[in-house]
Parts: sequence; structure tokens; C-alpha cells
Amino acid sequence: MKKEELIQKAYEIAAERYAAVGVDTEKVLETMQDFHLSLHCWQADDVTGFEVQAGSLTGGIQATGNYPGKARNIDELRADILKAASYIPGTHRLNLHEIYGDFQGKVVDRDQVEPEHFKSWIEWGKEHNMKLDFNSTSFSHPKSGDLSLSNPDEGIRQFWIEHTKRCRAVAEEMGKAQGDPCIMNLWVHDGSKDITVNRMKYRALLKDSLDQIFATEYKNMKDCIESKVFGIGLESYTVGSNDFYIGYGASRNKMITLDTGHFHPTESVADKVSSLLLYVPELMLHVSRPVRWDSDHVTIMDDPTMELFSEIVRCGALDRVHYGLDYFDASINRIGAYVIGSRAAQKCMTRALLEPIAKLREYEANGQGFQRLALLEEEKALPWNAVWDMFCLKNNVPVGEDFIAEIEKYEAEVTSKR
Repeated sequence: MKKEELIQKAYEIAAERYAAVGVDTEKVLETMQDFHLSLHCWQADDVTGFEVQAGSLTGGIQATGNYPGKARNIDELRADILKAASYIPGTHRLNLHEIYGDFQGKVVDRDQVEPEHFKSWIEWGKEHNMKLDFNSTSFSHPKSGDLSLSNPDEGIRQFWIEHTKRCRAVAEEMGKAQGDPCIMNLWVHDGSKDITVNRMKYRALLKDSLDQIFATEYKNMKDCIESKVFGIGLESYTVGSNDFYIGYGASRNKMITLDTGHFHPTESVADKVSSLLLYVPELMLHVSRPVRWDSDHVTIMDDPTMELFSEIVRCGALDRVHYGLDYFDASINRIGAYVIGSRAAQKCMTRALLEPIAKLREYEANGQGFQRLALLEEEKALPWNAVWDMFCLKNNVPVGEDFIAEIEKYEAEVTSKR
């Protein structure tokens, strides 16, 4: 029997099993088709970017490993992204940092960036049906230091305010060109290695900077703001903490970004979803895998990620949450890292959509704790993987482990040239 026939047969059995607990697998497949990840461009080149004057990676960020085949320029990076996308079912977006502009070999400081520096990206996105998202870039710059938007040096602070304003203008042009809002994420590394005795001062400065940045309203882009616990060399104090950005986002009606690596190791990011959605319009996810710290390991189908996606479905928030990836593992093949992480996130969403939520809510409403827990456990053994395989088959991408050999072949081709 051919593999396609086995997949079809397994799916038919799975559909019957799920129908018995009130789940329509065809509806799940339709919903998955509308599930779009924002692929992070920085996985392909270890957060190097294309600035002519680029320096070493700073801002409490570290990419570990030196695996061969790293993208060295804009053409190689684009080729790698398209190659990775060919193994990921569905249609997806691309998330760009400002340092990935098409600067044409010219020195363009960050307070001088213009939409023209991303014109070729906009055209490339249209050509490949890949809509764009955007990020300002505060790290890896001579004026970064430990403080950017919260810097008491007014000249440096205004430099970063101007940079971020210009990034919003770029995002607006991206959104206008693609007919769909470009989501622009604002994260700054600002913090201190040791004890800080004037925390209020820096947070007041950051608040003022954000108010200046967001003073201009746009129709074709959406702002999101991202917190962090700490960075390497900035362990004791983070200006843009979770509390700071929740307060700012709720008071200014801004989207909050939840990076799964930016919280304490035992903190549940899933538990934040329902609370935040009561007070802010939308959420952005940066899905990563922290191991002991914000180490940006490749996303896998682990419990925290599954819980996060389950909570989004349980909240009925599919239309209020946006999904991005954020890791940069330089210790393994980078295209493979894209594919593993992306497919893991999609698997988690598939599992979440297949949960027999109506029956579970009925048990909960009736106080039937035993029945609820029993069904939660039994549904883990239902054939969700058959539904996932069918999703891959319908999208003409490799099913199961078939993509491994194909990526190995591509790796051999590119590493001999790079």
C-alpha cells in the first residue's frame, strides 16, 4: 500500500475516533489552513543582519554554535527561508529585524532608515506570497550600551526614539503594500548588570519615549511591546519588565508580545493569555524554548508550548493572537531548525484544536472533576498525528521524517559554497 493510501486510511479512522468525542477533524484542517506563523529571519544568519557597519552581537543576546552553512548575504538568507518554507505546510509570514534592510552596501545609521531600504523585501514578499512583519533593533550598535530608549543621555535617547519612529513608518508601508497590517514588535534590551537604585527614573524615561514613538497613528501596521526578565550582562534589572509593559499596554491599548523565553523558568506563559486578553486587544507570541535561561533553543512539542496553544483555543482567541517564532540555534543546520520549530508549533495547534472542549466544559460546569481529568488524559492518546499527517499531505509537503533527507541534501549543496 502506498504511503498516501496509508495516510488517508489512518485519517479516516482518526476522524471517526474524534467524531465520537464531538470533534470535527475536517473543520480542524480548515482552521489549520488559516494558521500563519511569522518566521523569524534571524535564525538563518545568527542575528547578524546586513548593516555595513555591523558590530558584534550585544544587548544581552547570544547565539551559540558555529554550524557550517550560515547565510552570508540577503540572497542566501532569502533562499534559505524559501527552502525552509517548502517543508512547512500552509502559508506563512516573514518577521524582519531592521538590521536586515537591503542597504545596497551603503552605511545607513539606524536613525536614517527609510521604507526604501525594504522595498526589495516588499517586492520579494509579494512574489512569494509571504507577508511581512517587522522589529526595531536596539542592540549591536555603538549607541546601544546598556540603555537605549531609557537612556538619561538625551542625545542617545532621541537617537533611538527616531530609529523606532522610522521603523513604524517602514512597517506602515509594508502593511499598505501587502494589504494586511504589518505587526511591528518593540523590544529593547535596557537594563543593568548589578543593583539599580533609581529604577523609577529609567522606567519614566522609557514611558516618555514610548509616548513620543506612538504619537503618530497608522492604519496599516500594529504595534506590539515585549518584556523580558533579564539579558546576559544585564541580570539585575530590566527596565521593560513584564509589569511595565502590561501597565503600558493596558493603558494605551497596545498589543502585548509574550516571548516564551522571557519569563521565570517555572512561570506559565499559558496562564497569562486569558488575563491579558481581558485588557489588551491582541497578543503576539514569540515561541521559543528556554533551557535554564532565555537560551533560544529550537521550539519542540513540549508541555509549555502545548499548554500555550491549548489555552488560546480554549479562550476562543484564534482571531486575537498572532504567532511568531524566536530562536537562533547556530549549533545545528539552520534550515532544519526552522522546519523543526515551525512544524512543532503547528503540531501543538493541531492538538489544541482537536481537544474535545465542548465535553470538557460540560464536565467542568457540572463539577465532574473525575470525568474532566479522565477525558483530558484519554484525549492525549487519540490519533491526532493522523490528522497532522493529512494536513501535510493536503499541503504537498513531506509527511513524517521525509524532510530530513531532503534538508541533508540541500545542506551538502550550500555548505560546499559558503
